Amino acid sequence: MEIIDAIILGIIQGLTEFLPVSSSGHLELGKAILGDNSVPKESLLFTVVLHFATALSTIVIFRKDILHIIKGILKFEWNEDMQFLVKIVVSMIPATVVGLFFEEQLEQLFGGNIMLVGFMLIVTAVLLFLADRAKDTSKSVSFSNAFVIGISQAIAMLPGISRSGATISTSVLLGNDKTKAARFSFLMVVPLIFGKIAKDIFSGDITYDSTNFTSLSIGFVAAFIAGLIACKWMIALVKQSKLTYFAIYCIIVGLIAIIWSATQ
Repeated sequence: MEIIDAIILGIIQGLTEFLPVSSSGHLELGKAILGDNSVPKESLLFTVVLHFATALSTIVIFRKDILHIIKGILKFEWNEDMQFLVKIVVSMIPATVVGLFFEEQLEQLFGGNIMLVGFMLIVTAVLLFLADRAKDTSKSVSFSNAFVIGISQAIAMLPGISRSGATISTSVLLGNDKTKAARFSFLMVVPLIFGKIAKDIFSGDITYDSTNFTSLSIGFVAAFIAGLIACKWMIALVKQSKLTYFAIYCIIVGLIAIIWSATQ
């Protein structure tokens, strides 16, 4: 992979991980446009590295929240911080099950299936339209909400379904406060990303290859910086109920992807 391609894909990942337009879907579109002919496994490796970068950017943005939660947990009391941690664990269950039992099937979907990406982007658009019209409340995410949001996160493992869009939309449609929904959505994915990377390392799926090191490193940095910018931006957008603009964007890109795929 050329360095410029790694930078472009890194920026795409950093922006679209937080903006509700599907990072996985845009990475697949970007690879198709740039002519990335990597086999699914190699393509997934680059995707995992970029997701790791955006996970770190999430930690940087929410560092004060994370430290506060850790301090609360260390008190070993059933306080708000401990409950938040348990909700995060509950939300991880559906995606963990899907990742463990359907990993090979998921990997095959990341091999340039542009038609699928197009249709899933339209599904994302529908979710965003609905979420933008939901009434704002001060309600916090409950334990049952956490599991339902986790199901939407598992579904968002499909390329083209926006993880942030699906989880935030689900949370808002369940009647939760929009800012709290965004915060929960961004923090709930961090353990999954680190868990996925640890699993791949110990299983041998991720191995060191000096020929790819430069591209992976540059893509990582690009995704990290873009992620910092997009995360802050997305929090403000959710609070201001401006997700409809992204819904329109997803429909346009989704239709283009479908038409492009059908003509190939």
